[in-house]
Amino acid sequence: MSAQPLAFTHRFEPGAPAGTPLLLLHGTGGDEADLLPLGRAVAPGAALLSPRGPVSEHGALRFFRRLAEGVFDEDDLRRRTDDLADFVAAARRRYGLAAPLALGVSNGANIAAATLLRRPETLAGAVLIRPMVPFAAPPRADLAGRPVLILSGAMDPIVPVENARRLAAQLVAAGAAVTHRMLPAGHGLSQAEIGLAAGWIAGLAP
Repeated sequence: MSAQPLAFTHRFEPGAPAGTPLLLLHGTGGDEADLLPLGRAVAPGAALLSPRGPVSEHGALRFFRRLAEGVFDEDDLRRRTDDLADFVAAARRRYGLAAPLALGVSNGANIAAATLLRRPETLAGAVLIRPMVPFAAPPRADLAGRPVLILSGAMDPIVPVENARRLAAQLVAAGAAVTHRMLPAGHGLSQAEIGLAAGWIAGLAP
């Protein structure tokens, strides 16, 4: 009998069996191929699991709906977070993967943060690039030392500095081991951050 198709259109690239896989979560307007080069750059040899966001906003793919810039449809976010967590669990069984480290950019970072808070068993940790607070009232979560790197832009026109700091505080309160770097950048990813993320991920290896 053939295996049932997984719920998300995605790309999978195998990696070293002993390494931690990366769950790549693109930003608005990206797709499942978008972050593969970034994943290879920051974690050479890691398995890469890269789903396509299932929501279309005027033709731009996202992982959940929003009501306005910076205003999330939290009912949709909760449902989409559960869908993503279920997909990761099924993909782990299909491909024989350990719990992945999420690498999310913008909208992808937001659903990664939501997954940490709502379905913490899904992820081994996360690199969150330009994330915002996903829930007005965060769920109670036990992140028990889970490593999280947050890369924020001090000149980001979309994510206020206070919002990024509040997310970091919520994750720390849930027990995560958070490293929050505030960089002289806007909303876009800089080349220097690729090196920062690669060094941080390399430092997680036992």
